[in-house]
Amino acid sequence: MPVWLRDYSWRQSPSAVYVALPGSRDAPRLPGRPDVFCAGRYLKVSAPPFLFEAFLWAPVDEARSTARLEDGALLLALRKREAAPWEALLDPGLDKGERQRIREEAVLQAHKKAKEDAEAKAARKQERSRCAVQATIQLEEADRKRIDDLKEEERKKATKEIEKWKEKNEKQNKPQERVPLQPTGKIQEKTLIRSQSKGAAKTASGMQWGAGSSENMFSEKLKEESVPSPRRAGSIQLSFTPRVFPTALRESRVEEEEEWLRKQAEARRAINTDLAELEDLSEEEKNPDWLKDKGNKMFATGNYLAAISAYNLAVRINNKIPALYLNRAACHLRLRNLHKAIEDASKALDLLTPPVPDNANARVKAHVRRGTAFCELELYAEGLQDYMAALKIEPTNNSIAEDAEKIRGIIQETG
Repeated sequence: MPVWLRDYSWRQSPSAVYVALPGSRDAPRLPGRPDVFCAGRYLKVSAPPFLFEAFLWAPVDEARSTARLEDGALLLALRKREAAPWEALLDPGLDKGERQRIREEAVLQAHKKAKEDAEAKAARKQERSRCAVQATIQLEEADRKRIDDLKEEERKKATKEIEKWKEKNEKQNKPQERVPLQPTGKIQEKTLIRSQSKGAAKTASGMQWGAGSSENMFSEKLKEESVPSPRRAGSIQLSFTPRVFPTALRESRVEEEEEWLRKQAEARRAINTDLAELEDLSEEEKNPDWLKDKGNKMFATGNYLAAISAYNLAVRINNKIPALYLNRAACHLRLRNLHKAIEDASKALDLLTPPVPDNANARVKAHVRRGTAFCELELYAEGLQDYMAALKIEPTNNSIAEDAEKIRGIIQETG
């Protein structure tokens, strides 16, 4: 059953009424974020399991009224519709029927306002959609016009080129008067061929045939002079660089293959370096558990850099131990290496899967350390999520609950 809040304090100004709800005797602080409903003369505050209901002396303007949490108390600033002093916060002369009527009117008014807001939002959304469609149509029309203009320019350009080619071809094919040829030598022939009528061509067919023979001989001579001499015989030696990949060069992607080869070479060099360094270690230094204990002792003495070095070597030997990342995250937190702390805590959570009761304590530590790093970076929302996840695993941890409440208060103040 809900617990009704009876204790409250109020004061007023000519234009506003200020109400403070400190909570109840059993719970001096209001839990969570209360739900406040205000309409006309009706006020209701729901913060389960607590409930506060008031029928006000006069109507208030709910649009300009505000509510905020401060030190566990709810502070309400109710703006009066009419600037007049109130004799009391609550109207004591209302009977049960009038209270029910005021409550129903407030609910109907809230529903009406919500409906109007939804209709206005839908109208704005429809108007934005219409404007977006119009803008899209305009862009498509502009793009289509640009493409048509480019096509028209290309068509005109192609038409001009065709016309130029036709003119040039007509000039080349036009019959011209042949100048007399004066070949060097004893024989000189004058071959002047002009267009004659059909009858004259029949009577002088023998002479035309001789002139054509002379012209063909001269053309053959020009062709022979224009042909270059044959090349000298020889051989060319070609050598190809052997390829690592069996595919043909025209089918391969040279840049990607070279990048892959470079990365493979670097990986081989790193592995060889790690193996050489590990060979110089003693048998106990090759044990990740011994290195973890060593790092824990250095952490206890405040030598965080040495502890990180021990954890780093242990991770290189075995990178599947969540405790190494958890402890290294704690060292990074002390050294203010917040991003590295978040990275190590996240890696530990990845390794602590599936979640079982045996690794619950380690998961709580990982969430708390990552949440602390987020809060140090002023990312309070992400930090609160980690603290709530830790509190979900271990609900009875009062320290984590208090820290989560502090973070929630910071978020509410900044919000």
